[in-house]
Amino acid sequence: MIVKVCGMREPENIRAIEQAGADWMGFIFFPHSARYVTHCPEYLPEQCRRVGVFVNESTENILLKAQEFGLHYIQLHGRETPEQCRKLKTAGLGIVKVFSIARESDLRPVGCYEGICDYFLFDTACSGYGGSGKTFHWDILQAYQAKTPFLLSGGLRPGSLSSLLQFKHEQWAGIDLNSGFETAPGLKDSAAVHTFINQLKQKIQ
Repeated sequence: MIVKVCGMREPENIRAIEQAGADWMGFIFFPHSARYVTHCPEYLPEQCRRVGVFVNESTENILLKAQEFGLHYIQLHGRETPEQCRKLKTAGLGIVKVFSIARESDLRPVGCYEGICDYFLFDTACSGYGGSGKTFHWDILQAYQAKTPFLLSGGLRPGSLSSLLQFKHEQWAGIDLNSGFETAPGLKDSAAVHTFINQLKQKIQ
C-alpha cells in the first residue's frame, strides 16, 4: 500500500514526514495552489519517491522541474493529453494521471490513458483542480475495470481509517494524503501522519 503525502514545502516538515513513513512525497507546481512550491527546499526526501504535481503545464517546463527536484513521478491534474503523458514517460518519468470523480461516467476517459500511465489517481470532483477536502463515493470505483493501478484521494483524514479498511478493489494501490493532515497549508502534522500510516499498514499489506 503506497502512502503519498502531498503539498509538501518546508524542509524540516519534509524530513519529519519522510521519517513518519511516507512512501511518496508530492510537490505542487501549480501557482494557484496554497501549497505552491516557489523554490527548491533546502532538504528533499531521500527515501521517498518525489512526485511533481502539475496542471496544464508545458512538457518543457515539467522536464525542467523534474531535473531540478530529482522527480521520480509526474502527477498531471489538468487536461493533459495521452500524447503528453507518453512524451514524459519516454523521458524516463513515472506518470500519474488524475481524474475527478463525482459519478460513474467520470471513469470513461481513463481508457485513453490505459497502457501509458503507471498509475491513475481518483480525486473528488470540484470547481478547481483538487484540494476540495471532500470525499467522493468510493463505491463508484467498483465500475472501474481497467488494469492500471490507482491511488485514492480526496478528503482523507485521520478519521478515514475505518472506511479505508472496508474499501476493496483489485487495482487499488495506495492513498494520497494532504489537507486532512495539515496544521496550515503546506505544513503536515507529522505525528498524525505517522500514527495513521502505522495503523493502516498493520491492517493492509
